[in-house]
Amino acid sequence: MGADTGPYDLVVVGGGVNGCGIARDATGRGLKVLLAEQADLASATSSASTKLVHGGLRYLEYYEFRLVREALIEREVLMRAAPHFIWPLRFVLPHHRGLRPRWMIRLGLFLYDHLGGREILPATRAVDFRKDPTGAPLKPAFTHGFEYSDGWVEDARLVVMNAKDAAERGAEVLVRTRVRQARREGGLWRVTLEDVAAGTTREVTARGLVNAAGPWVSQFLAGAVGQNDPDRVRLVKGSHIVVRKLYDHDRCYIFQNADGRICFAIPYEDDFTLIGTTDQDFRGDPAAVRISDEEVAYLCQAVSEYFARPVVPADVVWTYSGVRPLYDDGASKAQEATRDYVLRLEGGAGEAPLLNVFGGKITTFRRLAEAALEKLEPFFPAIGRPWTAGAALPGGDLPVSGVEAAVADLRRRYPFLAERTARRLFRYYGTRTPRVLGEARSMADLGRRFGADLTEAEVVYLMAEEWARTADDVLWRRSKLGLRVTPEEQRALDDFMTRRQGDVGAPALRQGGRP
Repeated sequence: MGADTGPYDLVVVGGGVNGCGIARDATGRGLKVLLAEQADLASATSSASTKLVHGGLRYLEYYEFRLVREALIEREVLMRAAPHFIWPLRFVLPHHRGLRPRWMIRLGLFLYDHLGGREILPATRAVDFRKDPTGAPLKPAFTHGFEYSDGWVEDARLVVMNAKDAAERGAEVLVRTRVRQARREGGLWRVTLEDVAAGTTREVTARGLVNAAGPWVSQFLAGAVGQNDPDRVRLVKGSHIVVRKLYDHDRCYIFQNADGRICFAIPYEDDFTLIGTTDQDFRGDPAAVRISDEEVAYLCQAVSEYFARPVVPADVVWTYSGVRPLYDDGASKAQEATRDYVLRLEGGAGEAPLLNVFGGKITTFRRLAEAALEKLEPFFPAIGRPWTAGAALPGGDLPVSGVEAAVADLRRRYPFLAERTARRLFRYYGTRTPRVLGEARSMADLGRRFGADLTEAEVVYLMAEEWARTADDVLWRRSKLGLRVTPEEQRALDDFMTRRQGDVGAPALRQGGRP
């Protein structure tokens, strides 16, 4: 990397959902934006969620009404923006006689139905498990419960599509690029960027700096910026397990635990069930977070309290963990710490602003971005107005109810695709799926197969258009095909991607520039 002419309006540090959401919003308002991510997009907290867009039913117990209302409204905003990878789900809540009384649950669900308004999602209903198919997997002791609405999101794809939209609007998006130093100089920020792979550096200037580094938000302040501020982040570890499919219907379960927490069991990738999450205070390097044996046992026990067939650690086929950077509000328990976001703006008269982002939920990232731009607006008088509430994400330009018809159209255009493959591709790429498949008339036209239904054409697309550099980027973030490929197939994919980057030698591939 060499020296840059500038300045940028904003340098955004962090390629998680908040950083990419802010970069997208700012670029769409006419600002010149550079986003730097030290690893892959969504490589930390934003790909380790429970994959839900939801209001957070349990947050009502902590009187987080503003947060719940905002999140409930955002559910349907996001479903309209990306119906291919964000869609409605129904959640089944069995009544446990030894825990919260039925009247309390009914009241909470009434508030949940009405606090944020609903246009897409159906209302809550009571369920008799002795007659309803959702009762079949449960122990006979659970006879009644409730069913309510929330939503599912492919979390890492949400992040990448925000980055993609930002890039197509003019932002520069750099992956595997660490911000080594940021110092105020002459009314601007002078920012030193390091290409992690090459070890080369580049300097840029910017009128403003956004610290959306997630679990590293405090480390970035202390290291790159040189501020020895007290730590205002409470790092909370959340872990999940994946097991083989536990039941046949398409609804999710939300279980109450004796410790006051809740646990989800969610249909996952057709053949699996996702179970989570835990809440534990975390110390250490967020990049090295791993599930513990105690967490595995806790999750197995939590769902086995309800399911007729017990879940045991030997059933687990995959796990993942993430560190949530929650704002430290002094809550005594990790599960009680606020999920709301806090934006702190620093910079006096004549100084370039620094905006620090603490906390937040994946469901409210878009509103967080709007609030961030509102804070920065005084420094950018010509900035445009909010625009993302009605804007589709790439591939999402279709009605919420139009996914099934679009999948059918895709199969008519590419009749060689198996129904399951066509559905997976559309769920990832939406109306842009033909850009992946091109003029192919057979599976052979899509090139080499890397296991499951992953083809060379799709891998090349992900490298050229979505910043993928390694097999992990493709198999665990751009998709979840890692559940279906062998270690040998993963190594072959890594070798192919390494060779292709070397053969192409393009700066966009080496440095993570605009696809």
